[in-house]
Amino acid sequence: MNKHLLLLCLLLVALSTLQAEQLKVVAQKGDGVYAILRRYQLLDYPCNLQEFYRLNGLKQNANLFVGRTYEMPIETINYNGKSIRSSTGNDDYARALSIQYYNEELLAKGVRPKDFREDNVLYLPFHIDNCFEEKLKAAPEEITDSGEISKPEGGLVSAEGAVPEQQTTTAFRTFKIFGEKYAYVPKVDDKLAGRIFYIVSGHGGPDPGTIGKRAGHFLHEDEYAYDVALRLTRNILKHGGTPYMIVRDTDGIRDDRYLKGDKDETAWGGNPIPHGQKNRLAQRSNIINRLYDENLAKGISDQTMVSIHVDSRASNKKIDLFFYHHETDLIGAKQADRMQTVVRQKYDQVRKGRGYAGTVGPRDLYVLRETKTSGVFIELGNITNPSDQLRIVEPRNRQLIADWLCQGLIVK
Repeated sequence: MNKHLLLLCLLLVALSTLQAEQLKVVAQKGDGVYAILRRYQLLDYPCNLQEFYRLNGLKQNANLFVGRTYEMPIETINYNGKSIRSSTGNDDYARALSIQYYNEELLAKGVRPKDFREDNVLYLPFHIDNCFEEKLKAAPEEITDSGEISKPEGGLVSAEGAVPEQQTTTAFRTFKIFGEKYAYVPKVDDKLAGRIFYIVSGHGGPDPGTIGKRAGHFLHEDEYAYDVALRLTRNILKHGGTPYMIVRDTDGIRDDRYLKGDKDETAWGGNPIPHGQKNRLAQRSNIINRLYDENLAKGISDQTMVSIHVDSRASNKKIDLFFYHHETDLIGAKQADRMQTVVRQKYDQVRKGRGYAGTVGPRDLYVLRETKTSGVFIELGNITNPSDQLRIVEPRNRQLIADWLCQGLIVK
């Protein structure tokens, strides 16, 4: 076969796998524009509403006719059975997760009859690729130290996560703390709505924590714990929860293998982190207790502290993720069990036959003992072991850890 003809054929095959069509629906009795968009989890994003009008040549607030077919602001794409990224021709991992979560939410609500892995059809909603820049220019938002989301027009989303119906534009949330690439956080569902999480990355400021070395680079515990904590915080926001990052930095989420160490982290409220270990632990525990009391006064009792660290042992000692809770904290013990169970199940899926030895147990640690809320203390691995180091230096692994930990918080 002619070389040019072969290249053309390959190109046509590639294009055919990425071919997208608009999803079409037939209006039923009682259906209106808002009802249909709400059914497909699109109403939180105003751009979807405008796109629906545009696709169907309708004027704003137009009525729908029973039995007529309408195009949705959703593209259907062939799933190649390998990955969402290769199926959609876009290598953005966060975007792929948003698409996955969206499709799984429709399946859970009975809108999709089959999982996309079964029928090989992906739904790509308009807002995932088209609403980001629009909102960044119009009304950027960020987490304030009061635990609320500030909006230029003055509206507020309360710490309870309850968004008044007239404020659906708050679904466009951007948070500077995650860095420019990950600033936009799509709203996936409300699985964690009404729940408060205090995310504490270990050490920070003058204390880098334990230090490992790999390929001539120093691995600082506080930098890797912070990156996983940021990714977990972003995941919690996706699912409607209210997270507080107790240790804060300006680095954002980093997709580098080797994270540069620094000492510019601060505590919630912009306070410098003290030098003495006991003072550092007391500072973050006091912050959590103050926020806990404030949220409890609002009637929010479901509050959890998650502290993330990296352990240090002999370099030949491989360990799995393991979890601690205080011996008097029964709620924290159950939460730790759930998170450990999810991690074990995920290991069974992605590393079949490897086994998983991560444990759950009580330990009298300061942040577990001195905070009023229930809590879980997590060790991600041994920072001196070459195998465990891969768990934290590979950015995709850090994201997977954050995904699994978040799933452990969702499971009840």
